[in-house]
Amino acid sequence: MKFGICNELFENWDFADICRTVKAIGYDGLEIAPFTLAPRITDVSPARKAELFNAMADEGIDCIGLHWLLAKTEGFYLTTPDKAVRDATLDYLKALAHATADLGGKIMVFGSPKQRDLLPGVGYEDAMGYAEDVFARLVPTLAERGVTLCLEPLAPSETNFLNTIDQANVLIDRIGHPNFRLHLDVKAQSAETGTTVPELWAKHGAAARHAHAQDVNLKGPGMGDVDFRPIVQSLASSGYPGYLSVEVFDFTPGAENTARISLETLKQAAL
Repeated sequence: MKFGICNELFENWDFADICRTVKAIGYDGLEIAPFTLAPRITDVSPARKAELFNAMADEGIDCIGLHWLLAKTEGFYLTTPDKAVRDATLDYLKALAHATADLGGKIMVFGSPKQRDLLPGVGYEDAMGYAEDVFARLVPTLAERGVTLCLEPLAPSETNFLNTIDQANVLIDRIGHPNFRLHLDVKAQSAETGTTVPELWAKHGAAARHAHAQDVNLKGPGMGDVDFRPIVQSLASSGYPGYLSVEVFDFTPGAENTARISLETLKQAAL
């Protein structure tokens, strides 16, 4: 299994230094949050994208792709009845797909809880239809650029739309395209009731194309109470073909410390 890490952990670091550090620690890939590059991905020039591509290539670190796709943006919404806003959202997701490919990545993770929450007066099935409208029009661009968008179920504490793997799979089945797949996340699946993360990952790992690892305390693997051995081993045995990326939300232990402990924990769990 290959291991990656998300770049937003390295706040205010030079991008080349991030690449050098994560490679030295032992990671295989780097996952990028667009807001760390510019307010909008469309603000990143072709020349700058080439610099970023070369910085990763020079260190022999793979670009996994992009996540936190709509974070810190305005004017975009997946489940709105306003078609003009959905069209703008679609156009931006297309721009993200092009940027992902230009950077050498193959994965986009769609979480974006605040851009998919049910709006007042919008029912769940209506929201599914609006989401389907956007994603169905997006997949030709994904296929053209060789990028897979991975839909991320999120806990009810973050959003009220697509909280479980089963709910996400309904939309994935409705889109029915090989470039629109499932994303797995330890924190999100820890919120599912009547099951466990290892059970869910063993069942759905083969169909997923990306996964995030973090403790439920928002720190890295090995920095809390989550036992990652059954989680990682269930994923490995499932036939999962993708990266397992470290994504944390509490940066207080420090970037390098978090990166080292997380990778050590995941590699030990995989043995």
